[in-house]
Amino acid sequence: MKLKSFKQHQDYRFTLVFENGEVKERDLQPLIGAYVDLNALDSARIDEEWGCLEFKNGSVDIEPKTLYRFNN
Repeated sequence: MKLKSFKQHQDYRFTLVFENGEVKERDLQPLIGAYVDLNALDSARIDEEWGCLEFKNGSVDIEPKTLYRFNN
């Protein structure tokens, strides 16, 4: 299942919309905090082919399956 869209909130908190229509709000700091600092969060984008959430021009990414299953 691919990531369809997202919205960044304060700090590492994101609302994620998946292609099945489910919406999940996640704090991604535990997943990417060591790799993406607060200043680089605005580099977030979706890889159209894989549906991953990418940061820093694709040097950091999170698979949609991981985003979907991750609970915090």
